[in-house]
Amino acid sequence: MANKTLALYERVRRWPAGHWLFTRAICFKAPYFGSISPLIEILEPGRCVARLRRHRGITNHIGSVHAIAMCNLAELVGGMMTEVSLPDSMRWIPKGMTVEYVKKAMGTIRGVATPAIPIVAASDGYELPVDVVLTDDAGDVVFRATISMWMSPRPAR
Repeated sequence: MANKTLALYERVRRWPAGHWLFTRAICFKAPYFGSISPLIEILEPGRCVARLRRHRGITNHIGSVHAIAMCNLAELVGGMMTEVSLPDSMRWIPKGMTVEYVKKAMGTIRGVATPAIPIVAASDGYELPVDVVLTDDAGDVVFRATISMWMSPRPAR
């Protein structure tokens, strides 16, 4: 069975405003992601790229992008990458995240998620580390995270 999320992305990304429509659908399913107004730019097995633009609603007291907004972007790209990469027999849930704030985040922030190890089908659960890097307009790293995704077999239906 083809991954339904990836199939939807592949279908709508060619439409005018397709990336925006797909991102809105994801934010409808998981509403908290909508709080940062993200845009998913690339979604493929093993990689997700999304961006957010700095706006007042996601800034902190010094005017830079708030730490939790960056964590939100990291979880979005990490989760979407995992969702479209996992075998049909597996499911996932975030288990934890370690973060490093490297530099003040200003402007448009782009997040890229990739798996640290290959994603495989397994008869037992396992921890999948997902690496996420956020960069600013200049391409400078502003944030790094490793998200621990718990991968487990889907229950029999």
